[in-house]
Amino acid sequence: MSANCTYNGCSQVGSHRHEEHLPEPAILDTILDHIGNTPLVRINKIAKSEGLQCELLAKCEYFNAGGSVKDRIGKRMVEEAEKDGRLKPGCTIIEPTSGNTGIGLALAAAVKGYRTIITLPEKMSQEKVDVLKALGAEIVRTPTEAAWDAPESHIGVAKRLNAEIPDSVILDQYANPYNPVTHYDHTAEEIYRSCNGQIDMFVAGAGTGGTITGIARKLKALCPNIIIVGVDPHGSILAQPESLNASTEGYKVEGIGYDFIPEALERNLIDKWIKSEDKASFTMARRMIREEGILCGGSSGTAMAAAVEAAKELGPGKRCVVLLPDSVRNYMTKFLNDGWMQENGFTDQTMAIEQETKHLQWGGATVGSLHLKAAVTVTNTSRCREAILLMERNGFDQLPVVSSKNGRLVGLVTLGNLLSRIAAGRVQVDGQVQDVMFKFQKVGAHFTEITDETLLEDLTGFFEKNSAGVVTERGGSKVKAVITKVDLVSYLVKKTAP
Repeated sequence: MSANCTYNGCSQVGSHRHEEHLPEPAILDTILDHIGNTPLVRINKIAKSEGLQCELLAKCEYFNAGGSVKDRIGKRMVEEAEKDGRLKPGCTIIEPTSGNTGIGLALAAAVKGYRTIITLPEKMSQEKVDVLKALGAEIVRTPTEAAWDAPESHIGVAKRLNAEIPDSVILDQYANPYNPVTHYDHTAEEIYRSCNGQIDMFVAGAGTGGTITGIARKLKALCPNIIIVGVDPHGSILAQPESLNASTEGYKVEGIGYDFIPEALERNLIDKWIKSEDKASFTMARRMIREEGILCGGSSGTAMAAAVEAAKELGPGKRCVVLLPDSVRNYMTKFLNDGWMQENGFTDQTMAIEQETKHLQWGGATVGSLHLKAAVTVTNTSRCREAILLMERNGFDQLPVVSSKNGRLVGLVTLGNLLSRIAAGRVQVDGQVQDVMFKFQKVGAHFTEITDETLLEDLTGFFEKNSAGVVTERGGSKVKAVITKVDLVSYLVKKTAP
């Protein structure tokens, strides 16, 4: 059996095993064969609108099997550890990661049959956690604010687990030589071949450093005049000169930037550093999706925003390649969500225009402006038969449910749910409404408070997920009316009628 070990090593590319880059086979033996050979896509609209004279190309790494550039090192580190005898059947893989390396490792582990434990800072998206769990990985969340060398950091926790769990291995993306080597062997080779040897600038975010180090080393050997641009968020310390790292602010973009210099990062290979800001990163990512149809993640927006800035020094006939690390899949509840962007002060020009248009459209009207009819309600102890008769008599398909004790709103009952439950024998026609109603929880969880003072423009988002809402007095003490999408549409029709 193998001993507990951390896979340490230098990032010198020449002293390690290399692989010949091959095209993807027509039929794959496993999904791991669909790692690499990702497309290089021309960026058209953004390049034109930003006034670039050069050609701008994006290396879309989210086409890898697990959805990110880190699938490459996940597979390679596992396979090299197997060759070295460090990883054997029955071993446990432990890895501190911002998420994507964990997914790459968990993907390889799922195919090869290893147990995987991922330590992950709390700021990383829930989508990453869900994907990791689906792949069978065990997750340990750690404080985002913990310094890298603190015992409670994701790195510190991984080391402790490694010491406690027999036959466990930390493949250690931060120091593993095959982090940069795999990009030297494959990613850089793909870029070089796709460009027929003509590439003038390469731009990528710097996290563990393996991606930009491996690619830079190979491209500098093949294209001596190439300019390598590294991107690092404000609040991280990877950039040079050190004066660029003066800011101590935090950053929300994931997967790049650190508070220490990883061994896998060779900063001497980087010709120019650009510091990035969250707002520019996320708004550019949304532009990439909206204008180019490229479903990329937040750190891809970081790299593209920096590439647009750096590539302005390139003239006609020149070519800039920017690496997009992952897809929007991991950030559905973050920068892709308008509410999240607004809450964090990242409203872009398009969002601002949409908000202003919405405000003008509704003109400050409130729910009270609709003059809704008083609600017909049932109590939670009413019989299902009574609720059905009430809805049929009034032509409703739903009714608010109030407490028989204090008259407060407790739920909503729908005709469809009632009839389906009765037909299936799950409730009797003389059973109580509380057995079939949809229960309301506290405000802010599953219950949005709607009062006469609620702005109609604020309800447009609510009705994207709900067919009806219940209007109450403030605090939900008394039900006043039911509001539907039709009420809002009718208001707009009347407002715009000649």
